[in-house]
Amino acid sequence: MRSFKTEMLKQETDERNRVFAVLKKTAFYPAGGGQPHDLGTLNGLKVVDVEEVEGEIRHYLEKELEAHGPEISGEIDWGRRFDHMQQHAGQHILSAAFEELFGYKTVSFHIGKEALTIDLEISELPERHAEEAEGLANAIILENRPIETRWVAAEEAARFPLRKQLAVSDAIRLVIIPEFDYNGCGGTHPSSTGQVAGIKILDWERQKKKVRVQFICGSRVLKQLQQKHRFTKELSQLLNAPEQDLYIAGKRLIDNGKELEKELDAAKDALLFYEAKEMASSPAIAESGKVISGVYQERSIQELQKLARLISSQTEDAAIILINEMENKLQFVCARGSLSEINMKDLSAELLKAINGKGGGNPQFAQGGGDKRMSGEELMQQALELAGEKLIRDLN
Repeated sequence: MRSFKTEMLKQETDERNRVFAVLKKTAFYPAGGGQPHDLGTLNGLKVVDVEEVEGEIRHYLEKELEAHGPEISGEIDWGRRFDHMQQHAGQHILSAAFEELFGYKTVSFHIGKEALTIDLEISELPERHAEEAEGLANAIILENRPIETRWVAAEEAARFPLRKQLAVSDAIRLVIIPEFDYNGCGGTHPSSTGQVAGIKILDWERQKKKVRVQFICGSRVLKQLQQKHRFTKELSQLLNAPEQDLYIAGKRLIDNGKELEKELDAAKDALLFYEAKEMASSPAIAESGKVISGVYQERSIQELQKLARLISSQTEDAAIILINEMENKLQFVCARGSLSEINMKDLSAELLKAINGKGGGNPQFAQGGGDKRMSGEELMQQALELAGEKLIRDLN
């Protein structure tokens, strides 16, 4: 049913100030049972959500519906509805296939915007079992079996080989694929399996003590195929390789990238070594006492850590203070040679106070970072003064 006419029973707002209408009868499906709600219009006004609340179907509207006589015209967004019909029927078929072939029971399912999932009551799904279940499901689709719906009482329902226990005891609606699947369900389905068009399992993963299977049905299969074909074609052009060789070409590119990264890291380490050697042997060191310092812009803290350690290994009696100035914060690294007496943990604590920062370390090596309350040069001046006070105390 794509359109219908009915009467409005009431129009109100809920506790979140959303306008909703309750109708005498409706063809709109409310969210529930793993299936999303329908969209559409009432008298041309958009229905943005449909929920069942306290036994009534609420049609949430984009704004208040103006009265134009007692009759209300409803239109279902058929593209969305039919997609949900394909997905929901496909779920019944795939769940039945898993159960018939391997005894795997479905304990829950959910239709998402891009794909849908079922949770199987198993701890592991072999790839071969997934392939066989998918094969059987598509065979049932190709047979174009009827999908029947039937309202029955509990006594009549008990005569069918139902796949799961019923959630209700009266007004029972069965969805039946003859000689394959018998299920109590209130969702929307097409009238034959052929309208599901196809099923494709995409992936599965362990979810606590269950396995969650992700798959698609119907028009979503074609949509995914078109999307993947476009990506594959673009990747093939980018890697200059035919589709069947994309894995090899991609792996080769990644391996080459890893080798280049190793070479680049080695080159950076060599540069840091020479930078540390130059700083450790600079004539300015003797003039400034025993503190080696540097203020930098946008260098990584990992790089400064390496630099500080390299310098301290080449100058036994020097203290090293390196500051990194970034757009919104300051970082620093403090280190000392084996003969230096300056406590870097204490020095770090004072610097962290100045920039409202956080950090840690020990007497030999400390680091931290915080707010850019001053320039890097100003923070360095404070650090040198603090280090100088410590040196004077040690001399006295």
